[in-house]
Amino acid sequence: MQLPSHLHLASFLGCLSLFGTGAYLSGVQGETPLQDPRPEDPRAALSKTLAQSGIHLDFDHQAVSTLARIEVTDQLLEYLAVLPHGAAHEAMLVLGGQRSPEDSVVWAEFLNTAILALGLEPGQNARWVEKDPAPSQEELRQGVSAYDVFPPEGDGLYLYLAWRVGDERYVYRLEDLIRDLERGRAMRRHPWVYLGSRMVDRGPDEPQAFAAGLEGNLINISFFAQGNTLITGALAECVNQTTWLPNAWILPSPGSDVLMIFARKRLDSLPQSIDILLPGGE
Repeated sequence: MQLPSHLHLASFLGCLSLFGTGAYLSGVQGETPLQDPRPEDPRAALSKTLAQSGIHLDFDHQAVSTLARIEVTDQLLEYLAVLPHGAAHEAMLVLGGQRSPEDSVVWAEFLNTAILALGLEPGQNARWVEKDPAPSQEELRQGVSAYDVFPPEGDGLYLYLAWRVGDERYVYRLEDLIRDLERGRAMRRHPWVYLGSRMVDRGPDEPQAFAAGLEGNLINISFFAQGNTLITGALAECVNQTTWLPNAWILPSPGSDVLMIFARKRLDSLPQSIDILLPGGE
């Protein structure tokens, strides 16, 4: 397993420290400690602990899965996925279940740990660079931007939503479920860039906190300069904040549970280890 070299290594190791490895039992002084002949595989231990929080880490298929709830289906979107205390009024999905804001901060770090365990390194957020030479006043009045915007770059993830209705299985690339109003089509498919969020100050005499968990915003569609989310859309057109709308013709109704899948590679089919997690089927 590739270990992350990012500042969230502490979070990664902290998660590992929760495991009871049972490597040995202390014996009487002078006796050799009892050795466990079959210590648990660290990857299996990590997967087991994350699963207790509803985060399923699949090393074999290089994917992370977790339940999500459909939130917004008829309003403009700036975020794809948030926690319950995040900007849910402008997000298509809510992750993390019914947790308090304090518990949600920890859950967000666990999700980040799972993604790091796939071997991703944080990328670079979108950048705004002043044009040189600057546009004229007339050009600015005509709507020409004073900045060149460079999309995010770095390690990416392929995002999917999946669910069941009766005996039918539905599996979609996430972009197919988002309408691009400016182009009159679904959002272009692309790898979403992993940012990894960052640590931010909470206040005087308080420890720093994980920004994605503290603010409750996990994945943005439109660009934000702060870089506080875990994952960002990475298309040039993501600079727009008023062009993204859920594809309500396909999505289940608000409040429905779906499975969100973060995959390191494109999935040609749904692995059995993920298929068994699909909600629905009534």
